[in-house]
Amino acid sequence: MSLNLGTILQAAAEARTDAPVIRFGEQSISYSQLDRDARGIATALHERGLHPGDHVAVMLPNVPQFTATYFGILYAGCTVVPINVLLTAEEVTYHIQDSESKLLVAHPLFGAPARQGAADAGVPVVWADGPEGPTVAELAASPPIDAIHPTSADDTAVILYTSGTTGKPKGAELSHSNLFVNCSIVMPKLLPIGPDDVALATLPLFHSFGQTCIQNGMISVGGSFVLLPRFTPDDAFKLMAAHGVTYFAGVPTMYFALLHHEGGDQYDLSKLKFAVTGGAPMPVEVMRTFEARWPVQILEGYGLSETSPVASFNMPDRPRTAGSIGYPVWGVQMAILDENDQPVPDGERGEICIRGHNIMKGYFRREEATAETMKNGWFHSGDIGVKDANGAFSIVDRTKDMIIRGGFNVYPREVEEILYAHPAVAEAAVIGIPHESHGEEVKAVIALKPGQTATAEEIIAYSREHLAAYKYPRIVEFIDTLPKGPTGKILKRELR
Repeated sequence: MSLNLGTILQAAAEARTDAPVIRFGEQSISYSQLDRDARGIATALHERGLHPGDHVAVMLPNVPQFTATYFGILYAGCTVVPINVLLTAEEVTYHIQDSESKLLVAHPLFGAPARQGAADAGVPVVWADGPEGPTVAELAASPPIDAIHPTSADDTAVILYTSGTTGKPKGAELSHSNLFVNCSIVMPKLLPIGPDDVALATLPLFHSFGQTCIQNGMISVGGSFVLLPRFTPDDAFKLMAAHGVTYFAGVPTMYFALLHHEGGDQYDLSKLKFAVTGGAPMPVEVMRTFEARWPVQILEGYGLSETSPVASFNMPDRPRTAGSIGYPVWGVQMAILDENDQPVPDGERGEICIRGHNIMKGYFRREEATAETMKNGWFHSGDIGVKDANGAFSIVDRTKDMIIRGGFNVYPREVEEILYAHPAVAEAAVIGIPHESHGEEVKAVIALKPGQTATAEEIIAYSREHLAAYKYPRIVEFIDTLPKGPTGKILKRELR
């Protein structure tokens, strides 16, 4: 079956030709203009020697060029590889090489790591804007392609990178069908959002949450979104009031920041009808206090990069339990399974496992990792949960050592590998500790080699050189030796 995720933009451009789709500063970009830019970018990619099925890495914040490039790549029949703008040069190189991307589209704000990362990977760079060319605008000015490339529903549309216990990030391959169906479910099946609605897009569009639940979801219904590249509560309040935002999606740290922002009450949020959260557990007290201050119900959902991402959601018309991640969305099954992949009774703990149209094809060039995660027909999330008598799910723990800092996943193994490369470090363990606004903070516990010295400041500075800003430890503690079990495994439970 032929299906291209780009058809959501094509259809909206035909139905909503002159309606705004993107608002950014003083700019208002119509559906027809966005469609025209995407068609030009598709032509330019083909002229540069890219073929359908080739991969293009995109390192852009929430600017109009992200969406134009994203759909231009899809229109060309190529695969989008969004990468975090906060990555270091060596991390950029890894993502480009591991994904086999042939080109990097980057923003000058992150020029140094992008330029070095692309050079080390041996690929050219197209810039969002600025004096250094070529630019996205130059690509978009190319003659438009007549028709979107007819990809198969199972062809890979997007590769989203997610870390894991191996330390190195893995690329989850999401098909056109995965992403098309997932954004079509979010709107209007879960949220009755339509063409007149306006969303605030401050969740990073390079992340699955922002991509599906804001960009793709709003385009699929012909709505519009206001771009906020860097979240601050003051900017978020101003934009929501100025543009009459009806839909806000954010991670819990954003709600915390809005709630505690001095002067937040002076802004008119009367048009806000929909508020959703995900990416990390929402503290019940934050949810209650927010809902008491502003007349909107916060609906919490759950998903992973591997699930496109929405797997479950609190439905407006079903019982809502504080702290719950809700119910499986249309066409998706979730189960609480034991170590033998057998279901456990309601109320008992087990691993949250998922199957349905939203599950990734697999990890790119990682057959073993794919087989480890996809067992007996289920995707194994690594999260420990329970299901209640109403059929709602809640997360109670994680099987993986993952830390969620400000909505971003930090995998200790990746940080530990950097720390072990430090000449003074004998042993290192990285753990998450509770943090009021970030949810969790990254802490490193280190034992030094005999005769070696290092300060916490030195370790932090060293980590900053090699890791993205959200990953490096802010807290470093030195101890003589790390606690270990009988097999020599470091006992992080004791450190916590």
